[in-house]
Amino acid sequence: MSSPKPNYGGIFDWDNAIIRRDELNALSENPDLWNDPAKAQALLKERNGLENLIGNYLLLDQSFKDNMELVEMGEAEGDASIVNEAEAELAKIAEKLRRLELESLLSGEADANDCFIEIHPGAGGTESHDWAGMLLRMYMRWAEKAGFKVELIDELAGEEAGIKSATVRVSGYNAYGWAKTESGVHRLVRISPFDSNARRHTSFASAWVYPVIDDTIEVEINEKDLRIDTYRASGAGGQHVNKTDSAIRITHLPTAIAVQCQSSRSQHKNRAEAYSMLRARLYELELQKREAKADALNATKTDNAWGHQIRSYVLHPYQMVKDLRTQVETSDTSGVLDGNLELFMSAALADRVKGKTEAMEG
Repeated sequence: MSSPKPNYGGIFDWDNAIIRRDELNALSENPDLWNDPAKAQALLKERNGLENLIGNYLLLDQSFKDNMELVEMGEAEGDASIVNEAEAELAKIAEKLRRLELESLLSGEADANDCFIEIHPGAGGTESHDWAGMLLRMYMRWAEKAGFKVELIDELAGEEAGIKSATVRVSGYNAYGWAKTESGVHRLVRISPFDSNARRHTSFASAWVYPVIDDTIEVEINEKDLRIDTYRASGAGGQHVNKTDSAIRITHLPTAIAVQCQSSRSQHKNRAEAYSMLRARLYELELQKREAKADALNATKTDNAWGHQIRSYVLHPYQMVKDLRTQVETSDTSGVLDGNLELFMSAALADRVKGKTEAMEG
């Protein structure tokens, strides 16, 4: 018996998803599958992702049918309350469908992975440090609201406010796929809380997103290309943290990429986490090179200053957050800074997919 098709349209290719899931189920039953553990893990990861997507579509389809029946029943009985309640549920279903349709586009080789988000302030001292701290909170709140697990890997506090740098790990299915379009420079305009004359200030901070990679993805690192430094961790953690060189910084000399970790009291654990971050950064760099060749996309990692921002957050003289790539904007600045980012992420993801499709068709 074939699987039922949802009776709504959209960009999700239902037939191919069912076929591919059945293929993966058959392959997973092969007793020789685990002769190649990396291949087996990749296969099961893809199958589980498809099962999750298909299962959610079926739940939406059933809910759609149930609420359509309620609308018909309410209209037949002249009960406006039933109709209104069912229509409200249908609106929620439409919103969930839109998110699932976008998730079906997350087909990149690392989209399903966990991710790291690095935050760095631009020039401007206390102002930019405070803005970087606000960005850190925004992304942590977004991850929590999206149902992801968030772990602060590294944080260097600003001298007066905010942060000098921070890295968080976001864990959950499609974490990288959703967050990847957030890489870039973010601009804030506000009345400075640090200016006694209450003047308007413009600050910059950057967010860089890269995927956590597992053993199924090979990244070659030559140990002689690494410089490893140890230092005393800063911030909370008690006397042990302050008295031992447990924090680790690894610099990849050929690319000048540097990562650091101080989340654990164990130097060995911090070294392992930093090495994982470095592998992820190098992999993300390779993904950027491939994407640039495929669709001539210019790199977004440019100067952390005016003219290179991807999004502007204006708190004065009016309230507006605007994405400069998609032109999507909202006046709900407090909601955005509290982690309501799906509006921007969805638009950027759809825009990126559209650009790739046009490039292939051209």
